[in-house]
Amino acid sequence: MELTLQAIGKKVGAQTWLYPMDLALHSGAVTVLLGATQAGKTSLMRIMAGLDEPTTGRVHVDGRNVTGVPVRERNVAMVYQQFINYPSLSVARNIASPLKLRGDKDIDKHVRELAERLHIEMFLDRLPAELSGGQQQRVALARALAKGAPLMLLDEPLVNLDYKLREELRDELTQLFAAGDSTVVYATTEPTEALLLGGYTAVLDEGRLLQYGPTSEVFHSPANLRVARAFSDPPMNQIAAQRSASGLVLQGGTELVLDAPQVLGSGQRFVVGIRASSLRLQPRPGDIAVRGTVELAEISGSDTYVHAASPMGNLVAQVTGVHYFDLGAPVTLHVHPGQVYVFGENEALLLAPRRVGGV
Repeated sequence: MELTLQAIGKKVGAQTWLYPMDLALHSGAVTVLLGATQAGKTSLMRIMAGLDEPTTGRVHVDGRNVTGVPVRERNVAMVYQQFINYPSLSVARNIASPLKLRGDKDIDKHVRELAERLHIEMFLDRLPAELSGGQQQRVALARALAKGAPLMLLDEPLVNLDYKLREELRDELTQLFAAGDSTVVYATTEPTEALLLGGYTAVLDEGRLLQYGPTSEVFHSPANLRVARAFSDPPMNQIAAQRSASGLVLQGGTELVLDAPQVLGSGQRFVVGIRASSLRLQPRPGDIAVRGTVELAEISGSDTYVHAASPMGNLVAQVTGVHYFDLGAPVTLHVHPGQVYVFGENEALLLAPRRVGGV
């Protein structure tokens, strides 16, 4: 299914929720809507579904103008943050409901197959209220998949689940989407989810579409600093810099030598962006060193997040492994000049890290 939005905008009273934007989804692929809360993800998704009408612009499905066509007249499946199921129906009857409406045969067989794919086959005779939150969301996902709609919309479906459940369902959804034929739109605030789901990513911020493209391309080559901020968790370290003969001088006086300083153009003031994962404790050939003091060290899974005060400003390093630091202890972080981003005075990307082997 080909879904195309042309100059779609949305106003509520005097407030602009969505600024006019064009977006053509890739048929049969996953598109992630990535942005902070109130970035416009849900508003855009509701227009795609036919739940709301845009104030300006048109929605086309397979070349047909469906602007204003209500959701009940469209073949759309939706999964929300909340665990929305029919409370008085068993799990099996919940999953079967779209199959019965469609008049399918072998309904029991299809229900069991979907339940097995989502690992809820042992709960088919139970009511939704008898299940955990993660199990209830699996039921909602199974019912959406049973509908077999060409467009599937998922509005932060994992946000109310605990960390472990989110990880499990994320992996399963990636496999389910890859095996299906639907065009999938998945809204999230988490850059990690966008990277794991792959496909394409549309970055939204305060009602504006900032960039749309293959997820890896948007992540590695953000169009501007706003995209880089939205697509970094933890947030990208930002360091003020000024032009020098060989490249840039960072806040605090560290020299950053660039292979091709001409990419800086005629600007004089810049922002250097360093992802937290690019900062290391152990140096490698060609690295620059950043000395600071530890303000906080957090262990999360197999990584340690080191917050350090330095002449460049406050920095966050995402270091592999479990490391312990005393507060106020000196720490030296290292980064290679080839791993930094450079943004110009207008926040546009001027230089991105080199990608090895297309990764």
